[in-house]
Amino acid sequence: MSAIQEKVVLITGASGGIGEATARLLARRGAKVVLGARRTDRLAALAAEIEATGGTASFQRLDVTHRPDMEAFAEFALETHEQIDVLVNAAGVMPMSPLWNRKIEEWELMIDVNLRGVLLGIAAVLPAMQEQGWGHIVNVAPVAMQGVSPSSAVYHGTQYAVNAISEGLRQEHAGRLHVTVVSPDVNGPGDPLAERIAATYARERMRTNRRIAVPVDAVARSIAGAIEGYGITARTMRPAGAQRPHPAVYVQ
Repeated sequence: MSAIQEKVVLITGASGGIGEATARLLARRGAKVVLGARRTDRLAALAAEIEATGGTASFQRLDVTHRPDMEAFAEFALETHEQIDVLVNAAGVMPMSPLWNRKIEEWELMIDVNLRGVLLGIAAVLPAMQEQGWGHIVNVAPVAMQGVSPSSAVYHGTQYAVNAISEGLRQEHAGRLHVTVVSPDVNGPGDPLAERIAATYARERMRTNRRIAVPVDAVARSIAGAIEGYGITARTMRPAGAQRPHPAVYVQ
């Protein structure tokens, strides 16, 4: 029996990319997935697909930047399944551009979704997990390109912050809750993260990067592996033909 079997797994950003791929895989392995995103038409289609193949899925509209939405999402999961075993924070945006472009609204969007959304997710599920005495939080913090580029300062800043928050959470709840950070390279087709890159040269770099990027299904398998085996401390994924590794780091 899989360690994922019967686990109640909340997934943000489940309408596409890593979140959608993770929902499909975990449902196939027996998890009861609770899907959250703003695009409810896509959530409904995904839930119906999972249910049609024998899985268990429910969904609710979720704006990860809105605290009442996130709290209602966690409450919905508790009302439906009476527990929360895992939260996968997979929602994210990447409208990158150089700082001198002063795209302040895009900075705010990245901070709100990539950072605030993760914090609100943690805050929403922690009370239930603390009362249960167990739980697992998986934060997805993709790396856009190797190192920080002239167009990725704010984006990378949000991802580094997620790493720091995850490490602090792990230390605070050592021995009680598991905390995982999965940091793949930006994924290939099917991942919406890179669709709003403002700078032309950065878009071109991303297209080149995508040719060797880890597909969303591989990232989903890493998330499933982290849930199944808490003993993993680090892993490197290298797609065929890649010139450098694409890390998925687990902090537990």
